Amino acid sequence: MLGKLLYVLHLLGAVLWVGGMGFALLALRPALAALEPPQRLALHEGALRRFFLIVWHAMPALLLTGYALLFGWYGGFVGAGWHIHAMHMLALVMAGIFLALVTGPWREFRAARARADLPAAAAATDRIRQLVTLNFALGLLTVAIAGWGRFGG
Repeated sequence: MLGKLLYVLHLLGAVLWVGGMGFALLALRPALAALEPPQRLALHEGALRRFFLIVWHAMPALLLTGYALLFGWYGGFVGAGWHIHAMHMLALVMAGIFLALVTGPWREFRAARARADLPAAAAATDRIRQLVTLNFALGLLTVAIAGWGRFGG
C-alpha cells in the first residue's frame, strides 16, 4: 500500500513538473506574443512565480519518493535496473538546472521588472526559456526511459 502511494506521488510530481514545462513552452509562450511587452512580462512573471512554486514542491517530492522507492522496492542501487539509474541521474541534473534557473535568470528577471528595465527583463526571460527548454527535453527523456525500462527493455 505504501509503495503504491509513493509511486502515485512520484508520478504526480513528474506530471506537474514536466507537464508544466510543456504548457509553458508550447501553449503559454506563443500566446504571450499577442500582448505588448509590459503586459507580456507581467503575465510571464505571475505564471512563472506560480509554476516555480509548484516545482519547489514537486521536485523534492519526486526525489524523496524516488529514493523511498529505490531503497524500499528495489533494494538500493544494486537491485535497480538501468532505467532507474538513468532516471536518478537525469533527476539530479534537472534539479540542478532548476536551481540554477531560479537563482540566476529568474532572480535577474524579477530585479529587472522591479526597476522597470524591460530590455533586461526580456533578456532574462530568454535565458529562462532556454533552461526550461533544456529541462523539458530532459524531462521527456526521463519519462521515455521510465516507460521503456518499466517493461524490461
